[in-house]
Amino acid sequence: MTLAELAWSRADYSYAFMDEFAKRELRRRILKAIAIPGYQVPYASREMPMARGWGTGGLQVTLSIVGPDDVVKVIDQGADDSVNAANLRSFIAKMAGVKTTTDALEATIIQSRHRVPEEILREGQVIVLQVPDPEPLKRVEPSMSVAREMHGDADYSLMWLRLYEQLVRYKQYVTGASYPVIVNHRYLMSPSPIPRWDTPKLHQAQHLTLLSAGREKRLYAVPPYTDVYPIEFTDVPFNVESQKGRVCGHTGATEKFMDEVPQPDGTSLYYLSDSGYADKLRMKAGGEPVTVGETYYDEEGHFYHAGYLKG
Repeated sequence: MTLAELAWSRADYSYAFMDEFAKRELRRRILKAIAIPGYQVPYASREMPMARGWGTGGLQVTLSIVGPDDVVKVIDQGADDSVNAANLRSFIAKMAGVKTTTDALEATIIQSRHRVPEEILREGQVIVLQVPDPEPLKRVEPSMSVAREMHGDADYSLMWLRLYEQLVRYKQYVTGASYPVIVNHRYLMSPSPIPRWDTPKLHQAQHLTLLSAGREKRLYAVPPYTDVYPIEFTDVPFNVESQKGRVCGHTGATEKFMDEVPQPDGTSLYYLSDSGYADKLRMKAGGEPVTVGETYYDEEGHFYHAGYLKG
């Protein structure tokens, strides 16, 4: 037996980059966030090898829960191949030694910037959403201390007033991404800047949703099978972005969230925002063996989820 055999092998970083104390603290905060759905839990956001505002909050959560047997998918606005998504995926794979994928059904952890995949996620999966601004009341109350008191009292009258003013002025809700929701009939929550198209996917979802803002040092969660309702007046229902008439130029898919690409002649082409889902549709059309999961919206634009139908 030699000294080299008795010594620990060299480790320049802890597993998954973050030190064990930091990961333990984050896991405790995550458990608290799960226990109180929609509640913003403060945490000691660490310095990461990237600028704040580029996904450091989501990255810290992912690195604190990832394990050697996990399969990780990282997307940015639905795309797996954007610079931000590619860099985050490469870093996570290098630091944690995990397998990566572009298939939402294969992944156990999905870190996302501003999108929820089109395919219905199952139990046991975790989606980590990057959040630039976790406070939904910031639009109506600039003082964060007052906003905290409003959350404690469940006083969201100013947000309802804002919706009323939108209806008076524009005859419709004009809030787009990050449409505020009520979680578990208690806390007003910002679901990150996901489009309204993705907001119903959080209601009674089978998967766990973790949301983290590294710059603001706040994280919160939506546990599986939790009620998540967008705020709305009963006589003016919440609506998602209409995708009617839009056909994906690559796959021919309809009634899915599309990216619009303006053309020089003034027209527009449309392509699926979820690039992983689009790749699977192309593979299936080419006769390759691939499993395409059920989607939250059917081909007629109806929303199927948790055993009920919402048009």
